[in-house]
Amino acid sequence: MRVTVLTGLISAAVFIIVKMVYFYTQPSGYDITSLVLINLFLLIIAIGVGLFLQKMRDTEESTGLRDIKNGMTSGVPYALVVGVFLYFYYEKIDPEFNQHKLAEQEYLIDKQLNEPGGLEKIKKENPDFEVLSKEEIKDQAMDGARGALSSTSTMTLTLLGLILMSALNSIFITIIYRRVVFRRPKGPSPYDSPKKKSE
Repeated sequence: MRVTVLTGLISAAVFIIVKMVYFYTQPSGYDITSLVLINLFLLIIAIGVGLFLQKMRDTEESTGLRDIKNGMTSGVPYALVVGVFLYFYYEKIDPEFNQHKLAEQEYLIDKQLNEPGGLEKIKKENPDFEVLSKEEIKDQAMDGARGALSSTSTMTLTLLGLILMSALNSIFITIIYRRVVFRRPKGPSPYDSPKKKSE
């Protein structure tokens, strides 16, 4: 197995462990901001460490495009494993999370519909709601919320987001490595004048 792929899988395993620790300890309740940041941090670590180890093993100079590709071979496996895990996590392990978020959305929808002038404002901003009753508008809004908070949507958005971040971070880390860490010393210029022979 390539070292870049292995690094991505190890980083994904670390995220799964951290996610499960959060599930059992609930240090921040339903706030997942810290987990999102940890997820992105581990993705960067996977790409950075994987690409570094690959370049240390290379026996010949690689191109920038090849370095970006090697970075992606760490990031994409990480994204796939984390995305599939999150599907099963929200589907089987912690379905109450999405139920809690749906309850929050329902509260916000009810609040907006029941405040003075709220219904008229919603109909004005959404012409499709013009002929609908308050209950019908709420039903449509909740249907959209259920779709957005489903396990499948979570997996899809996670995959797309992490793969995009993998590409961007691979480019960024490649630039840093090639210009700073693995920068080749400049050789003599063909325009330099030859040194005079000592007499």
